[in-house]
Amino acid sequence: MDSLANAAAQALARGDPLGALQRVALRHDPAALALRGIAMAQLGELERARELLRRAARGFGPLESVARARCVLAEAEIALAARDLGAQPRVSSALRTLARRGDTLNVWQGQLSLARRELLVGQLAAAEKLLGELDWAGAPPRLFAVRELVEAEIALRRIEPARARAALTRALEAAARAQIPALSREIANAARALTVPAARLLRAGSVQLVDLEAVARLRSSTALLVDACRRNVTSGGKTLKLSRRPVLFELARALARAWPEAAPRERLLEDVFGVRRPNDSHRARLRVEIGRLRAELRELAGIVATESGFMLQPHAAAEAVVLAPPIDGEDAAIVALLADGLAWSTSALALALGASQRSVQRGLAALEEAGQVRAVGRGRAQRWVTPPLLGFTTTLLLPLPSVGD
Repeated sequence: MDSLANAAAQALARGDPLGALQRVALRHDPAALALRGIAMAQLGELERARELLRRAARGFGPLESVARARCVLAEAEIALAARDLGAQPRVSSALRTLARRGDTLNVWQGQLSLARRELLVGQLAAAEKLLGELDWAGAPPRLFAVRELVEAEIALRRIEPARARAALTRALEAAARAQIPALSREIANAARALTVPAARLLRAGSVQLVDLEAVARLRSSTALLVDACRRNVTSGGKTLKLSRRPVLFELARALARAWPEAAPRERLLEDVFGVRRPNDSHRARLRVEIGRLRAELRELAGIVATESGFMLQPHAAAEAVVLAPPIDGEDAAIVALLADGLAWSTSALALALGASQRSVQRGLAALEEAGQVRAVGRGRAQRWVTPPLLGFTTTLLLPLPSVGD
């Protein structure tokens, strides 16, 4: 690499894309095209950046496999920023090429890109595994800061605030050494998730905003916690997952909201089944579903019939409480993903949510009608955005895989 290209690369490492462009803007050799592509990506011109990187990759000769591999990794970074979360089969091959040639710096960078993608689609165990596969001793401060930021986000998603706080502290220290203000701001923004409200706690008729620290304490306590964010019931370290049993979960939530009183049958029929004028058939179905829920909850609580309805009776817990999302609605998870302020495609949202594109399209249409999201572009280039949500964190609304995490 000549002196001008080397100076441009150093400018990019400092987060100075304009300084890099001043040195290579008029050049069209493959190395300069690659540097221009990275600079355009840092300036937010993602499509232009992709075009430049692809031209650069085609321009490198058969003996320049390392340069082509670096272009692949840069393009993967851009795809991540553009929320293009489709499979990236070439990234692993590029990483192997760079590892064989001793390019540890770009191996670290590529591994972080893969880990961040897994994090976005809710695969926390896979993201954690990718972080643990490499020895990060000697990594430059900017990469170590990003590594710790990913570590913190994994901990936040797992509701482990102490681990997240420690990782964020290390990330801030590394970002200060790297002297990249934008990175420091990103880490400080992530740290807000520890201090702002994360959910609403419904307890014996009262509503209280709680942060992640309080949520972590609740989950480790003996209270019977009906978690409407994760759609499960926990108590004393035991967890009953009801994400695939929506009727049973809604019944559990209604019973916990009414605790320590009984939930009237009419209210259960209206809240869970949407029936305002129940008949004998509806009441029979309610009894059947209550029986199913009683069987599922047998290790955590009992359900007794009263004259007016049904009452939840926790076994070891002193109380029953409900943890409600900070925002309501069936499409709250879509809003949570869009809350990062970036533009998402329908396919990327479907992949992250583990849902069909059709169901995501229906959710987006409802949110657009309510004025909560808006579309940018048309056809295949259409993306969805929403203003960043201030005042609370959407951590508990982000999707998790049904097993493994």
